[in-house]
Amino acid sequence: MSYNLLKGKKGIIFGALDQSSIAWKAAEKAHEEGAEFILSNAPIAMRMGAINELAEKTNSEIIPADATSVEDLEKLVAAAKEKFGGIDFILHSIGMSPNIRKKIPYEDLNYRFFNQSIDVSALSFHKVMHVAHKMDALNEHASILALSYIAAQRVFPDYTDMSQAKAMLESIARSFGGVLAKSKKVRVNTISQSPTLTTAGKGIEGFKEFFKFADDMSPLGNASSEDCANYIVMMFSDLTRSVTMQNLMHDGGFSASGITSEIIEQIKLDNK
Repeated sequence: MSYNLLKGKKGIIFGALDQSSIAWKAAEKAHEEGAEFILSNAPIAMRMGAINELAEKTNSEIIPADATSVEDLEKLVAAAKEKFGGIDFILHSIGMSPNIRKKIPYEDLNYRFFNQSIDVSALSFHKVMHVAHKMDALNEHASILALSYIAAQRVFPDYTDMSQAKAMLESIARSFGGVLAKSKKVRVNTISQSPTLTTAGKGIEGFKEFFKFADDMSPLGNASSEDCANYIVMMFSDLTRSVTMQNLMHDGGFSASGITSEIIEQIKLDNK
C-alpha cells in the first residue's frame, strides 16, 4: 500500500547492486511512495549488478560515479541539479573491505587495503555531502542517510576493519549533520541494520551462523531488507524533520538484548 510519503521528492540512491541489496529495496519503496531519483554506483559494481532492471522498473536514470572521487560526484550532483532543481534525499549504501574479501585477519591487516576500506565505506559519505553542500544542491529539510552496523560499537569476529569504517561513518554523520542542520535544516542520520542476506553480507566468513545467532538474540527477529526500506522511506519523509545526527537502531531489539530464551535453550541443548 502506498501513502505517497515521498510524492514530489527527488534524490540520489547509491549502492543498488542487485535484488538482495537494501538500496535496491529502498529504491523500489521510494518509487512506490512517489519519489523520483537517480541511481548511482561505481562503474565496476554496475557491471556486476543488474541496475538496468531496477532503473526500468522505477523509471530512473543511471549515472555511474565512483563515490571516492570528488570529480565524479561533482558531475553526478550537477546532473541531479539540472534534472531536479534540488535534492530532497540521498541514500549512501556503500561499503567494501579488501581485507575481508581476502580473508586477512584483523591482527595482520594490509594497511593499504585498510585505507581503501575507510575511503570507500566512510570518507565517501563525507565527500557526497561535501559536494552536495558546496554546489548548493540540497533543498531545505532534505534527508541524508547512510547504512551502518552495530560492529561500530561492538566486537564481531571477521568484521575486521569494517568496524572502524562504520564507526567513522557514524561520526561523519554527526559532525556533518551539525553543519547541514544550521545551513538548510538538512537531516543526516545513519541506520544500524540487522545482519542482512545481501551479496556483501554473504561475503563475510561465518555470516550464515551469525545471522542465525542475531535472529535468536533479537526479540523481534532480524529486521529484513524490506523493513529497512520502509524505515528509510520514513526517514526521507516529512514525518521525521526533527530527527538528525542519530545512529538509529533497526535490528529487532538486538542492540538492547542481554540474552534471550532462544539462546538459553540452545545453551541447554549444547550442555546435554
